[in-house]
Amino acid sequence: MRQATLLKAIVVGVAVGVAVGWTAGERAVAVAWVGDLFLNALKTLVLPLVFCSMVEAMASIVASGDLGRMAKRTFLFYLATTTAAVILGLVLVNLMKPGDGVVVGSLSQPPAVEGGGIEAIAGSLVSGNIFAAAVAFQVLAVLVFALAFGAALAAVGEKGKPAVLFFASCNQALLHLVGWLMYAAPVGVGALIAARLGQAGGGAAFAAEIAAIGRYCVAVIFGLLVHACVVLPLALWVLTGRSPRRYAANMAEALVTAFSTASSSATLAVTMRCVEENRVRPATASFVLPLGATVNMDGTALYEAIAAMFIAQAWGVELSLGAQAVVALTATLASIGAAGIPQAGLVTMIMVLEAVGLPLEGIAAILAVDWFLDRCRTTVNVWGDAVAAAVVDATASGAPEKAG
Repeated sequence: MRQATLLKAIVVGVAVGVAVGWTAGERAVAVAWVGDLFLNALKTLVLPLVFCSMVEAMASIVASGDLGRMAKRTFLFYLATTTAAVILGLVLVNLMKPGDGVVVGSLSQPPAVEGGGIEAIAGSLVSGNIFAAAVAFQVLAVLVFALAFGAALAAVGEKGKPAVLFFASCNQALLHLVGWLMYAAPVGVGALIAARLGQAGGGAAFAAEIAAIGRYCVAVIFGLLVHACVVLPLALWVLTGRSPRRYAANMAEALVTAFSTASSSATLAVTMRCVEENRVRPATASFVLPLGATVNMDGTALYEAIAAMFIAQAWGVELSLGAQAVVALTATLASIGAAGIPQAGLVTMIMVLEAVGLPLEGIAAILAVDWFLDRCRTTVNVWGDAVAAAVVDATASGAPEKAG
């Protein structure tokens, strides 16, 4: 199936899923197993792909002497775009004031969640048992081990080349598996969307949830759109000379998958394939994208900032510029560590709220619509990773790609 035809089929699958979930309500949950099957199949490929691609990329980059330059550009770009997203979120929420007039006194308490903090983030980097980390789907720990292992293979020289070639072959085979799996994507993503709308009670119930905190939803979605359609495309065009419209069109399959699965990690395999088809060097994609799926969360950072300010406004708490600076810093750090923390969305929000003394009960005000906004911000996260790959590839090589 040609890529354009497959993309059309996936879009149709999403539309059918929305229609079924909207009209069938809770009965649509019956198809959840189909979506879970597709999602689990994607997740099955993630860790092997992360490990093999990162080992190959790290060995290649270390051997070429480009590691320092590529790592520096990658992290600087990630930090710059995440900071821009947080600042944008704070500006919008101060202008729109979505929390003013919202009644929060009758809201239910949020569920209990595990604590998080700097210790949790640091602890997620290294595992005492790499196989246990893989079983627990601790992507960051696997990523760190793969980086070190790839560098070690490069360091041993000729003796390490057969192993590097083995992982390179595995990486290509895994990308082919991703291509085959995407033939099932129209059905899988449709079932995921239908089941999630069904869990929300159908279209009428979801519309009521949106109406209750409509201005908050508008603020988050508008902020995500500005970041995705203005900030990131501008960076892509200025730093690489590429056409943002064409680049985004070639990434559409990954973006639709990100919206459907609400997981940057589950989408990683598709993202890597789309980016490489966008003529980004495989070594760059294999280095930048797995890192981005775990530490680059532009959409999440923007959401954290808006959500914290919304809760402050709903509770009538006036945050000074200094307090808002703390929100910005904490939201940035929390988004970087999100992938390594259990129940990431709730825990990172707790970190932001606790940093400025806001009531944790405020989380209950946004839980009803968070599943939908999560899909929106995940799509922006994946788009940010894809743009980063193109920027790092162009700037690290010193020759911006002018086409597509």
